[in-house]
Order: sequence, then C-alpha cells, then structure tokens
Amino acid sequence: MSAPRQTPARPALDRVRRTAREVFGRDELRPGQAEASTSLLEGHDVLLVAPTGAGKSLTYQVPGLLLDGPCVVVSPLIALQQDQVGGLVEAGVRAARLSSAETEKQREEVLVDLEAGELDFVFLSPEQLAVDEVRHRIAAARPGLVAVDEAHCVSAWGHDFRPDYFRLGELIDDLGERPARPRVVAMTATAAPPVREDVTERLHLREPRTVVTDFARENLSFRVVPVADAAAQQAAVLEAADAEGCGIVYCRTRPTTEEYAELLAGRGRRVAAYHAGLPQRRRAETHEAFLAGELDVVVATSAFGMGIDKPDVRWVVHAQAPESPDTYYQEAGRAGRDGEKALATLVHRPEDHSLGRFFAPAVPKRAEVARVLALGDDVDAATAQEETGLSRRKAQRIRNLAGLAVETGRGTGVDAVIELAEAHRSLEKSRVEMMRAYAETSRCREEQLLAYLGASLDERCGRCDTCLDGRADEVEEPPADSPYELQQRVVHPEFGAGVVSDLEADRLTVLFDDVGYRTLALALVEQEELLTPAG
Repeated sequence: MSAPRQTPARPALDRVRRTAREVFGRDELRPGQAEASTSLLEGHDVLLVAPTGAGKSLTYQVPGLLLDGPCVVVSPLIALQQDQVGGLVEAGVRAARLSSAETEKQREEVLVDLEAGELDFVFLSPEQLAVDEVRHRIAAARPGLVAVDEAHCVSAWGHDFRPDYFRLGELIDDLGERPARPRVVAMTATAAPPVREDVTERLHLREPRTVVTDFARENLSFRVVPVADAAAQQAAVLEAADAEGCGIVYCRTRPTTEEYAELLAGRGRRVAAYHAGLPQRRRAETHEAFLAGELDVVVATSAFGMGIDKPDVRWVVHAQAPESPDTYYQEAGRAGRDGEKALATLVHRPEDHSLGRFFAPAVPKRAEVARVLALGDDVDAATAQEETGLSRRKAQRIRNLAGLAVETGRGTGVDAVIELAEAHRSLEKSRVEMMRAYAETSRCREEQLLAYLGASLDERCGRCDTCLDGRADEVEEPPADSPYELQQRVVHPEFGAGVVSDLEADRLTVLFDDVGYRTLALALVEQEELLTPAG
C-alpha cells in the first residue's frame, strides 16, 4: 500500500533545491521530485510512479550527489544509459557506463575509477549487475543509492516483465549488508496498484514511500480513428502522419514499419524505420538523427521505446493497437514532453487485437518444464540451455516461473509452473481486451486510461475526441452509493481474489490475481452476489 504523503523536512528540501539549481540549472522542481528526493535523504526507499516526461531522472541525480558513495543506475537500454551519462558529464558530474558496448579495457577503467572514488554515477544493465565480479567490485565502492529505471519490468504481472530483472532485489541486497545496503529508488511511468505492490516486494524496498504524481497530461489530446478494413487503416495512418512537426508511428510488426516508412518517404517525409531486426548501428543512427531533428518521422515497433527523450515530438500515431493500455499510455506519452500541445492517435481496426492475443506469452510444455526443474537451482543459464536443448530465454523463463510459484504460495513442481504460466497468459490476453475497451469507449479517453492505471480525473479532460464530440457527456457517473470502491480487494467464486480497478455507472472492472482483468455488469454482480470483500 502507498505510504501517506509526507511534507518534506526543510533541511533536506533545501539541500535538494540548492543542488537541483546549482548543478542542473533547475529553479523549479516538478511534482514528485521534491518528495521522492527528500524521502531518500531521510533514509527511505522510494517507488516513484510518474508519467513519461515528468523528470524522473532528477529524483536519483540529486540524491545521488548528496548521499555518501556513488549512485548505481540500473537501466535496460544502452542508448538510454549513454544519454544519461552524456547529460551528467555535460553538467560537470562524474559518470560512466558499464555495458557490452565498451571494450574489456574500458570496462576495467570504469571499475577502477569507481573503486577509487572518482565516479559519482555508474550506469549498467541488470545482466551486468548479475556478473559476480562486477557486483562485488561495485559493492566494494560502497554505493549510497541504487536507481532502478523502468521498474515495472521487475514485476511478473507488469506489462513489460523482463526475466533479467527477476533477481534484481537480491542482487541489490548483495551490494551491502544491512544497514549499509544502499537506498533504492525504483522508477516507472506505468504501474497499476497491484504492480506497484509487486515491485515493492520484489526489490525488497525498506520503509518505502510510494510517490505517485498526477498522470493527467493537460497538453496531450487523445483520439481514436475507427476503420473498417486494411485500406482504410493505411489511409488513416498516412493522413495522421502528415501532421505538422515531428512524430512517431508505432506498428506491431517489423514488415509494417518498413512498409509505412516507404510510403511516407514517397510523400516527402524525412523518415526511417526502426525495429529490433535492424543492425544496432543503423538503429543508433536513426535514434541520433531523430533527436537531432534530421528526421520528421520514425516508424517503429515498441523497440523504439524506453529512452526516447525528445521534447518536441508533436504527435504519436499507433497504426495498430498495442498489447495493453500500459504500453499505449507510455508510447503516446512521448508526444508533447515540452509541455506544448500534442496529439496521440490510435487507428483502430478490431481485427488488430488478434495480434495482441497471438503475442501473449506461450505456456511451456510440461516436458520442457520437467527438464528445467530436474536441473535444480544451482545451474547457470548457459548450462540450463545446453542440458535442456531449450533457448536460454525459455529455460530462464521457466526457472523464473518456478521461483515465483514458490513465492506466491502455488507450490513446487511442474503443475505449479504450468498454472502460473497460464495465469500470466490470461493476464496478457485480458490486457488486450482492456485495450479494445479503450478504443471502443464513449467515456473520456484520458479518464479511461487513468482508471486502468489506478488514477483518476477530477473532471473529464475536455480535449479528447469523445469529450469534443459530446459522447463523454452522455456517459453516466458511478452511483455515489456503490457498494464497491477503487482498490478494494474482493473475491469472485470463479475468478478468485482480485482488486477493483475501475468503476462505471453500470459495470466495474476487477484485476484478478489468476485470470487478469474482467469487466462485470454491476447489476448481475449485485443480483448474484458475485463479489465479496476479501478477508
């Protein structure tokens, strides 16, 4: 559960403001930055949930300079790490990166400088932190703070769970014995309340304060363009991408990015495709050209995601529905980070949701699970791959599922792993349906998105298409005497335990632990007494 909002103590707040002004040139702090930074200085770990563009980096940069010892920043993308290092060096701060992009000699120089106290910040991926020698040498430098970026990747129930993040809590514990363990700030742009709780537990946050900023983006407008077929879809995407200023077109598949890039180039746009199938050098060149203003449009898969810090993106178009509202809000939020007006457009064809269901994680075969479990817990990833004949990623996923099954009380063995994998797949499929609900709603678009994320609006946004055309005005508000409330834990006779994530006049949505999101008719729920408060 979130800790109650705290009033920052003056001495800590003064230090934060002075450092932000003198080192980073920030005369004013954005919402959440002061509370998160001072909480770290006062000895708490922090989970910071703030939208894309809200300035999460400053909440580790300032405490990282004020706390004793270097700051270790765990970040999933090399490009993002380099951007952050460059920004800190430009501000006169000593920072470096440990990654596969450096030579062995360069990596050794970074570790030597860290041990000698000549670095204030070191950036690395979870995979690098998992290397025993690297972790032990970082521990010897006695870091004062660990910042975990994209922290939702820690949670197996998050929309972008990454196996490499699974052990991050114990890896961080290994950086110092209590009470000398470094403080931790975990940051994410999207995390529904159950995911926040999972992140807090998985990272072993101590005396944590959860800081959730306002997710409403007053300069960003949302709209959905419904289309009947592929030809109409293509025409709508091209029309939306003809908007003034620079923008991003998101697609679900690599061939589609290439197709739209070619079509937009034919319309005179400076454009490039970006996806994981392209060489790393070409992707880096596209990233740099976009940041430098040498491209009008990047047509990309979700691979062009975390770390895109370009403030003047005027629009984002989704050519196809993404797999979840989490992903959509994060990608759409790359528009308008400068505070100027921006537009997020989803071109919606109902058939596209089948892609989301197709990409939902597969349930491993029983024989595969049995082979992995037979190896025991002490086998490394490379040996597991060799002994089982499975890919390293699949073998590691099964091992992670096995560990999570034990932690969540499902037990051990093949049945427990299969049961958990089925629950995870069900959750991902339910997110697809929540994305469909967003595309087809008559509610205020921003209200719908924020409800999914566990936030709310005081009033409708007034900027989205449903507000502007009057449809949102016709949607009834939830009854004041509803027997249910947001974030209430409930139990369903078939779906099990869950938490109420959204309330409407005639329905409510529950995120169930085992089957994901389900939207239930309120009248039927009350008539059949389908939901009871969890004990």
